[in-house]
Amino acid sequence: MNDIALSTKIIRRRLVLFVVRAIAVVFGLTVLINLGFMADQLSRETRNNPYLNSPTAAILEGYFLGNGSWEGVENVAKVRPGIFEHTRRSLWENTILVDHTGRVVLEDGAITAPAIGSVYQPDENAKAMNLTASDRIIGKLYIKNPPFPPGWSLATRLILSVLLFSIVTGIIILVIGMLLLNRLVSPLSEVIGATQAVAKGDLSVRVPIHKHNDDLHTLSEGFNSMAEALERTDNERRNLFADIAHELRTPLTVLRGRLEGVMDGVYPLSQEVIAPALAETYFLERLVEDLRILALADAHQLHFEVRDVEIGPLIQRVIDLFTAQASEHSITLRPVIDADVPHVQVDPQRLEQGISNLLDNALRYAPPNTTIDLVVRKSTDGVEIDVMDDGPGVAEEDLALIFNRFWRGEKSRTRSSGGSGLGLAITKQLVEAQGGTIRALKRSTGGLIIRIVLPAKR
Repeated sequence: MNDIALSTKIIRRRLVLFVVRAIAVVFGLTVLINLGFMADQLSRETRNNPYLNSPTAAILEGYFLGNGSWEGVENVAKVRPGIFEHTRRSLWENTILVDHTGRVVLEDGAITAPAIGSVYQPDENAKAMNLTASDRIIGKLYIKNPPFPPGWSLATRLILSVLLFSIVTGIIILVIGMLLLNRLVSPLSEVIGATQAVAKGDLSVRVPIHKHNDDLHTLSEGFNSMAEALERTDNERRNLFADIAHELRTPLTVLRGRLEGVMDGVYPLSQEVIAPALAETYFLERLVEDLRILALADAHQLHFEVRDVEIGPLIQRVIDLFTAQASEHSITLRPVIDADVPHVQVDPQRLEQGISNLLDNALRYAPPNTTIDLVVRKSTDGVEIDVMDDGPGVAEEDLALIFNRFWRGEKSRTRSSGGSGLGLAITKQLVEAQGGTIRALKRSTGGLIIRIVLPAKR
């Protein structure tokens, strides 16, 4: 689990970095696009709006309209200490106010400059802005060597404000996003890490279930179900190989011992010697055939000739086949068939094979002088077939296991009672492949009930 935890941690870190980079890129692009649109809009507006062109121009025009002259205009530009000191000073830097005759009235917001009163000779880089009052020119405002086009001073301040606000907002969004991100990234990284572990062959890994996320909760449950199914299938495959080897060992040992004994002269070449070996070949033949049927059923390639079947006569045929064997063991086979049982759509040969396996299994474990009932009746789900015996039964915890391949009640797995351990597994496949269900129940009087339910003909 240490390797899985380390892998999950690395994946979580990669996912977090990826999401953070994605958020940063999207946020940065959004800010830049917004700033670009705002700057372009401000640039368009400054061409027509004198206030946006230069706040100082609007201030100066207002002063002239109120006083009728430029006398005392330096008071307008006077900077007072305070939080806006730097902003007000920047309004007047690199500006020269001249009257209508072209004489310098104000330079950089002050009247102490040497050029005050002289005729201003602008250089080629200076930008001029006419100041008007009552539809007449009252002077000009020159901007010496402007670093930006007109209006960009205001645009720069607005852009910086928006940028600062965006950065603060972005940090808040990032913090909130990281808190929410953990709810998504942690479960997702656990699923990815577990997937990698399964790909490497560790089928025991499971994903912790997080209740706070419905989608990832479903994903985690689905992954765990898949991993459990894979682990169960892998265990069944391993057990199947071990069981097949176990089942083949005994008959092959008998065959080998008999043949070696004949070859070495230990046994005479007689019918008594050959008969046990021949019986083992019959067992091997049946085992191989059973495995073939199971393989075809698993691959959904088992052929069925489905037609309308009446259950009563079919059950009677199966009983007739086993009557002699039941008599040898002093066991009575008793059919109990209701009169109103509907027909079913099944393959009669396959259904006979399945019920024969059930009856053979019941005869193997039923004590002498008992009765095996084959009950057929109509049910809400269709037609119900019960094979009931008075044998030793099966423990409650083993009822779900009896349809597993090679499962036997004897823990020693002896074949003294006969059978390959595949009969019930084959019956389950044959019944379910035809739309039916099968299950095992404990009989109240002792013994076992195998119940088959087939859908009735519509």
